Amino acid sequence: MRITVSGLPGSGTTSLARHLATAHCFSLISAGEVFRQMAAEQGMDLAEFGRFAESNPAIDREIDARQKEIAEQRDDIVVEGRLSGWFVQNADLKVWLFAPIDCRVSRILDRDAVESMETARALTLEREASEAHRYREYYNIDIDDPSPYHLAINSGRFGVVDLASIVDTAILVIREKKGN
Repeated sequence: MRITVSGLPGSGTTSLARHLATAHCFSLISAGEVFRQMAAEQGMDLAEFGRFAESNPAIDREIDARQKEIAEQRDDIVVEGRLSGWFVQNADLKVWLFAPIDCRVSRILDRDAVESMETARALTLEREASEAHRYREYYNIDIDDPSPYHLAINSGRFGVVDLASIVDTAILVIREKKGN
């Protein structure tokens, strides 16, 4: 089974993907983690690295191509990333998480140890705008288009265990239809 988990920053994609991978003994590929590692390697925060990526398409293309190649060659995998639902064509289940901006910013504030809610909001909105621009320019993808996804869940209303329960129900349905 191949599952993709996508959503805007702070929507809980990494937490859900990790939980699903652990619960189902699946491999995990996280584009966000790769992007964070690359930013750290360059000595940049996410906003700086996002701006750098705007002038260097090779960064996004490398992450996306690597993620797609690995995901399409393996079974029993969870692929987490903003564009994974677009790129992993043979995914059995494509999940989109969304949450209100205040909820997402609060999570980012805690996760990234940003100094204030206002700074976290500004950085989040800047990052989202940068990503939306790059995705449109590089791939002609509108990140706000939900059409590739099978399931969209408001993660502002649910914790990771609750989200996983919803996704687990979808997994059971898919397995039953496949006869697994």
